Amino acid sequence: MLEATSNRRRLLVVDPCDDCRRLLPGLRAAGWEVDSCELETASERSCDVGLLRLLPEHLERPEAIKEVISRSGTEWIAVLSPDALPIHEVGDFVCEWFFDFHTLPFDVARVQVTLGRAFGMARLRGRGSAQSLEHQHELLGESRSVQELRRLLTKFAPTESPVLIRGESGTGKELVARTLHRQSRRASRPFIAINCGAIPEHLIQSELFGHEKGAFTGAHQRKIGRFEQANGGTLFLDEVGDLPLELQANLLRVLQEKQIERVGGSQPIAVDVRVLAATHVDLEAAISSGRFREDLYYRLNVLQVSTAPLRERNGDLALLANHFAHLYSVETGRRPRRFSDDALAVMAEHSWPGNVRELANRVRRGLVLAEGRQIEARDLGLERERGKGANLPLVTLEEYKLGAERQAMCDALARHGDNLSVAARMLGISRPTFYRLLHKHQLR
Repeated sequence: MLEATSNRRRLLVVDPCDDCRRLLPGLRAAGWEVDSCELETASERSCDVGLLRLLPEHLERPEAIKEVISRSGTEWIAVLSPDALPIHEVGDFVCEWFFDFHTLPFDVARVQVTLGRAFGMARLRGRGSAQSLEHQHELLGESRSVQELRRLLTKFAPTESPVLIRGESGTGKELVARTLHRQSRRASRPFIAINCGAIPEHLIQSELFGHEKGAFTGAHQRKIGRFEQANGGTLFLDEVGDLPLELQANLLRVLQEKQIERVGGSQPIAVDVRVLAATHVDLEAAISSGRFREDLYYRLNVLQVSTAPLRERNGDLALLANHFAHLYSVETGRRPRRFSDDALAVMAEHSWPGNVRELANRVRRGLVLAEGRQIEARDLGLERERGKGANLPLVTLEEYKLGAERQAMCDALARHGDNLSVAARMLGISRPTFYRLLHKHQLR
């Protein structure tokens, strides 16, 4: 049953012309399930590959076609008459939104090849999009550091103990905190985050504990603080090392007594909150210099995890970059683009001082600036540095093997995605092994 479902190839022909209709019997004989409809109802149909007759009037009002293609999540082939080719806007529009194009009359052999390639790419893109949505708030990566981090979080999440999350800025400390909350018994309760370093010192106490009406100038009404908002759930204190010493003492008391007092209030308020804290500073050095309380440190540092900088996760670069390309394609109004080989090479050479946050921003920039089918290094604002290749971050042999294995699977699916038995034979492995690798690399 699984094999039959995997081998289905569904083709949707939108606004079919006479040439398209003459093509359909041969496609059905070749195993395609062919359906046709008008443009107005195309978004309601499910397909693997789309064939769309592109007319000059579509270029005058392209929003309808953009919406159909964006919502379908598949690959589309434009059908053009020869007199449409000289129109200036056609080239840019087709390159932006279509997998390929054909001019009339059809070359049947070429159509068959293009449809097969589009089907393979649609399967890969569909899996990638589903993975991006499914793992939008997950820790992505197959490097050893990320696998170990996921194992630790699975153990730490069910407990009620505080967790200290350490790592450089932009390495995903808040994502780790959200993962701990989502996997905990408190998952249905609030997750409240506050950046302790981003709030003025004179306001931080009110932000954490709230205040009563009239407690200070400008306090026109009662304010509920972050601890009360998180009652029953999780409170994430980002950059806890930036807390003033006086607030550190207040926080320690709350952690010990599980009660708060609003600013200007006199009644203790019981709170049930699991506290997760994060910092990029050396807390041990801060303790030695008198900038951080040692007793608070031991209260927060019951369990500890660390997030690795991106320069130490070189094997995860392509996976993360493609994830962000899918994630931000909706925001930029452009289709997800692949990265050129040169772009991937330059990304591997870059030191990523801003870590994953920098990667996300550069991919967003690349989607906006890219003019061709691929994102180039210049679109990312990166250039190859002379002599940089000798200083690439070291990657373990196991990570190289995983990357090569995944790339081989992707290549096989791109070529023979409509026949998994052939794809498995191409790689010299059995069909069960092929399915196991599909699951291992999250390609299905």
